[in-house]
Amino acid sequence: MISRIVLAVGAIALATTAVIAQQDPIAARRAIMKANGQAAQLGTKMTKGEEPFSVEKGKKVFATYQDVEKAHALFPDNSKTGGDTAALPAIWENKADFEARLTKLVRDAKAAEGKVHDLDSFKAEFAEVQKNCGGCHQTYRKRQS
Repeated sequence: MISRIVLAVGAIALATTAVIAQQDPIAARRAIMKANGQAAQLGTKMTKGEEPFSVEKGKKVFATYQDVEKAHALFPDNSKTGGDTAALPAIWENKADFEARLTKLVRDAKAAEGKVHDLDSFKAEFAEVQKNCGGCHQTYRKRQS
């Protein structure tokens, strides 16, 4: 039940992203990252046995990560400051690396989605794809205090 709620909230957040992006890129990218965070929580719970695993839910985790593709357009120069953002100036200082990391996450998530056939394959793919998230957050996201 909880996983259905998490997935529904994520779907709603992503559906509104396109409209919000035109008006507020910070809010739009936060919505994408929030959905990714919820997908990561679900994936972690499934790998730990705290949430029942299903191939469908496993593939949905990776499909959610692929929505990061939309984030390429959500870091315009006028969104460096202001608003509620955890984005560091390093994003704009090294935009090519940042964009390459977004692209790699999408590519890896797409490949992983196709490789999920059971819990063991999900665990292996999830661990690899999660490395993308951590690497980007270390460099480009303010640490939560």
